[in-house]
Amino acid sequence: MDVQKAIETRRAYRALGPVDVTDDSIRELARAAQLMPSCFNNQPWRFVFVRSKEALAKVHGCMNKGNEWTFKASVIIAAFAKKENDCLIKEREYYLFDLGMAVAALMLRATELGLVAHPIAGFNPDKVREALGIPEGNMVMTLINVGVKSDDTSSLTEWQLSQEPQRPHRLPLESIYSIDVFDEKMNVKVER
Repeated sequence: MDVQKAIETRRAYRALGPVDVTDDSIRELARAAQLMPSCFNNQPWRFVFVRSKEALAKVHGCMNKGNEWTFKASVIIAAFAKKENDCLIKEREYYLFDLGMAVAALMLRATELGLVAHPIAGFNPDKVREALGIPEGNMVMTLINVGVKSDDTSSLTEWQLSQEPQRPHRLPLESIYSIDVFDEKMNVKVER
């Protein structure tokens, strides 16, 4: 699969089925993140791959209501970084950008491996840090839920179920970029 195909194929499905995520698969995902660029090559990203039933149960206790579907993930990856481990150039805190690039690479590699990798924001980051022993000062930016696409939608809410069949709406292409100068067409938000 080439990069374009992985980008087009990648979906954040919630109906997940079990899959054996081997040590080799975990290394593949971590390697994809490792190869991404970062400010001055600081590589601030860190990941905890949660796979055992006991550790998964701890992370399940950190989820917000409505994210019970994550309980079917075979692996949950905590993606985090520390501001002091990357460039701080005036108001630009590069650890967030660099972590985002590493997560994107990991997710595209997961897609290539036939996995679903669904990042979420609906969790308590302090509880996740405590559950996984992540030191204070690290921003747990996302939890990436990994499994395979499933037809079992029993853990989804009605709204979540409505989102499964097709890719969510994307802004028109002309509203996300312009050439040479900002275009007012870019002053749009996703309607909910």
